[in-house]
Amino acid sequence: MKRKTVTIVNNLTGQEEEFPLIEGNQGPPAFDIRSLYPKMGLFTYDPGFKSTASCSSDITFIDGEEGILLYRGYPIEQLAEKSCYLEVCYLLLYGELPDREQYAHFHRMITTHSMVNEGLRAFMSGFRHDAHPMSILVGVVGALSSFYHHELDVSDPEHQEISAHRLIAKLPTIAAAAYKYSIGQPFMYPQNDLCYSENFLSMMFSVPAEPYNVNPLEARVLDLVLLLHADHEQNASTSTVRLAGSSLANPFAAVSAGIGALWGPAHGGANEAVIRMLEEIGDVKNINAFIDRARDKNDPFRLNGFGHRVYKNYDPRARILRKAVHQLLADTKTSDPLFEIAMRLEEIAMKDAYFLEKKLYPNVDFYSGIIYRRLGIPVNMFTVMFAVARCIGWIAQWKEMISDPERVIGRPRQVYTGPKDHEYEMPDQRGYPTGSTKHCPRCPQSRWSRMGSSS
Repeated sequence: MKRKTVTIVNNLTGQEEEFPLIEGNQGPPAFDIRSLYPKMGLFTYDPGFKSTASCSSDITFIDGEEGILLYRGYPIEQLAEKSCYLEVCYLLLYGELPDREQYAHFHRMITTHSMVNEGLRAFMSGFRHDAHPMSILVGVVGALSSFYHHELDVSDPEHQEISAHRLIAKLPTIAAAAYKYSIGQPFMYPQNDLCYSENFLSMMFSVPAEPYNVNPLEARVLDLVLLLHADHEQNASTSTVRLAGSSLANPFAAVSAGIGALWGPAHGGANEAVIRMLEEIGDVKNINAFIDRARDKNDPFRLNGFGHRVYKNYDPRARILRKAVHQLLADTKTSDPLFEIAMRLEEIAMKDAYFLEKKLYPNVDFYSGIIYRRLGIPVNMFTVMFAVARCIGWIAQWKEMISDPERVIGRPRQVYTGPKDHEYEMPDQRGYPTGSTKHCPRCPQSRWSRMGSSS
């Protein structure tokens, strides 16, 4: 069979070179340009890497045009209906759904690793009382490497697995502790008789002074949100984890870098923006005026939570969460005006010609923001919740990257547009008096002073 290739022609020189075509099981093919620079002396220019495949991966597949999301080949709709977050964690980490014995062992390992070293409590006390929970998460996850440094050989599969278990297990504990610290309440220990989502809600909202009973519906909905956010291909934070890990940095450092990337409002803060938008609208009677503003290209107001950069069809995760939102709100005993605004916006978006023409369907951030508010999770914890869910995706991607025989340290190239051929000017040529030390008052015998006086 003839090898599939792509020919690149340099129209300036007439040079032609062939490059092999790589085809995956789904999605568009890619041509391998690793030899482009050695052969032709050229780089590609692709800001944001919108047309660049930085790796090959078996983990997640997205078809934005068709609204498809697969974890290890399994449709997200099937996993959401039939599976749970921890089982999906096993699937993403090991590549297959577990049998009964495998799941029991995995569940036990995650449960028994959920406590954190008591030294981390002292570490967290060093943060300001009003520190943002994401800043605490970045610091504490990175600091885990100092508490578990004996199992950080990134080439050892056993160490990789132990680190993965620790991250999946401890991130909810750290996240809940960050919240408790921000409101001045004591940290709550995990309980081994609770499931993953129940445990998180307990650590978030229970207090030592009284019993706390987890609402089963709330726990199921939270588990669903975590499952739907578990991985999403090569997004900004996942690519950051891979890039940081390519230097052979330990997984705690790599995941900490991913948390930092997620913190940005253009990535993990989208559902927070949804709540801010609903608060700005303020009342159902104001919705039409804000929609008119959204239609006006000269108005800076934008409707958050509608449309998606990847999905040009309906986000499959949003379709699943829509049902969960309505179940959760039906169970709500108290009214919240923001929920009424949100549901009215959803109703308009599903029927209005403007939304339909531009494919501005409610996305996963629209519904997850509503769910988190209903669960009592404060807005400054929304991105933390995203990090808890995405931890498994990051560590699975890191593990895949670190085990790839073709792995090399990430080193993007650039098109340099800065100045060239500058000649260094002595200090007195730049306005300093000969022998002056004003340029560096703390260093009277500085190199500049000596050069200036001898010129």
